[in-house]
Amino acid sequence: MSRFVIECPRCGKYAEAKTGFFARKKIECSCGNTINVRTDRIRARQCPHCGNVVAFDQAKGAEARCPVCGTPINTLAEQSKYVEFSCVRCGVRLSVVKGREREQKEISCPICDFTNNVPERLMAEKIKREGRASIIKFEGDNEALVWKHPVEDFNYGSQLVVSPSQEAICIQNGIASEPLGAGAYLLETQVNPGGNSYGNSSEGSGRTIHSQVYFINKSARMAIRWGTSDKVRFLDPLTSTPLELGASGEMNLRVKDSRKLLLKLVGTMKGISWEDGPGMAKSLQNSFRPMITASVKTNMASVIKENAIDLLEIDEHLGLISERLREKLIPGFEEYGLTIPQFYVTNVVLPEEDINFRTIREIHSAALKKRAIETAASIQTVQAESDAAVESARRGVVLEQQATETEIARHKAQRRVIEAQAEAQAAHMIGMTEAEVMAAAGVSKKDVLHAEVQKEYAGALGKMGAGGSGLAGDMLGLGVGMAAANAFGPKIGSFINGEPANAAPAISTAPVGGWDCPRCGNKKNQSPFCPLCGAKKPEPKQAEVWDCPSCGAKGIDSPFCPRCGRKKPEPNRAEVWDCPSCGAKGIDSPFCPQCGMKKPEAPKGWTCPSCGKTGIMSKFCPECGSKRNE
Repeated sequence: MSRFVIECPRCGKYAEAKTGFFARKKIECSCGNTINVRTDRIRARQCPHCGNVVAFDQAKGAEARCPVCGTPINTLAEQSKYVEFSCVRCGVRLSVVKGREREQKEISCPICDFTNNVPERLMAEKIKREGRASIIKFEGDNEALVWKHPVEDFNYGSQLVVSPSQEAICIQNGIASEPLGAGAYLLETQVNPGGNSYGNSSEGSGRTIHSQVYFINKSARMAIRWGTSDKVRFLDPLTSTPLELGASGEMNLRVKDSRKLLLKLVGTMKGISWEDGPGMAKSLQNSFRPMITASVKTNMASVIKENAIDLLEIDEHLGLISERLREKLIPGFEEYGLTIPQFYVTNVVLPEEDINFRTIREIHSAALKKRAIETAASIQTVQAESDAAVESARRGVVLEQQATETEIARHKAQRRVIEAQAEAQAAHMIGMTEAEVMAAAGVSKKDVLHAEVQKEYAGALGKMGAGGSGLAGDMLGLGVGMAAANAFGPKIGSFINGEPANAAPAISTAPVGGWDCPRCGNKKNQSPFCPLCGAKKPEPKQAEVWDCPSCGAKGIDSPFCPRCGRKKPEPNRAEVWDCPSCGAKGIDSPFCPQCGMKKPEAPKGWTCPSCGKTGIMSKFCPECGSKRNE
């Protein structure tokens, strides 16, 4: 029989024990805890040398070694390196190296394989050693929806702190309180002035209050995955073909009624989370998966059928399907104090290998091809109509432009005719005015001519009287006689014909007009020579004929084409060109008058005589290498 030191699993103090058949199996610790030597002598510790969690017998004392690396593990120096706590499930003492508590958040018990939360267990050990909990607050994982505080005995006056996104519920004597919102609460019987209080202790100050404190996380849990375990069977609403679909997605979960959730779902468990996690007694994912699967399978087929949704276009209706499924799921979750703010169907698995689905796809492909052909034909028709409308509008513009030019030419011609008529009428009026003045004076052209002849005759007689006889005098007499014969000839003719000698001369009906002398400026000349200066009448200029470049009319002598109304090209215009767009010929303007296309720029460079490449700027052709002809 030998003695050894055994640690109390409750207070951490050491007590003396013995080995052997007759040795005491139970030892009373000074803290009041009963140490079971058979079970509590087995310890689990993380070896500081190799890092493995190993179990050893405290009865071996300093001779206890790590079974992995063989180093001492139970000496006094080794024990001072560890922080110890008890396993939640089996109670065996576990330990971690001091200073690494925050790094190693979880440790598995080598006896029962339960995963312990290291910070939570160390806090529980500290509270147990001190025997009080002055501040009660949430110290669980963010994944937890409901977390139970590990301590149930609190000192009178302890402070309960609730964060803004949480609610707390205290259970005393089997009665659950109303949810406590964000704030700080004192656990006492008397109401604390200026602050909140909660408590039902009848033992007064200095005593402990036994209460179970649950913290409920009110923040929304985002992106929770869900999916059907098997496919949904239904009849296609369009073809009545039996098919199977699979569905999956995500949803957001939030606590709506904390008290209902705690009473109906948590009970006396330690806490719940959506997924399986360390220290949680229940997973909501496992609890609600059957309800989600059943609701999706039941309602998804009815939604597709009611709305006649085409399976090949089902992605367009995921929003409608998601909202309908959420409406069906909410009552089941609200029964347990939960709600679903958002529910999403993100993926629908189609039966691609099903022969019935392949037939449906082929039918849709044929219908799609038919619609594509009809759409293409419709587009071509619309394009043709558009092109025809554009061409008609362009022709209308050209015709309107030509009509405008013709109208302008017609107005110009009419203006010239009016000007000529006005000039002729003015000349006629001048002649008529002179004739009326002479008629009013009783004088005619013949009288004027007779007076001039008599004047000349008198002058000639004067010269003859002064000049005497001779050949010159005879010639002069002969000229005077001829002038007199010319002057009195009409009078004699009238007398012979029985007409009165002094009858008024008839008004001349010769055409008014004539030509203007370019030398002296005499106007309205009727004779071939100017009566003032003797200049010959200019020969009329022959009008220059031209060919219309637009319609092809030949031999035009007017300023505008009589067929299309195009104006005669200027003689000094640039060389004409043919439009490559509409085919108009002989264009002398920078833009085509029919379609408005700009005159093409002359190609730069030179053209290879061998291969015909144009626009070559180098000395040799880049295609065939021929040299440029100088």
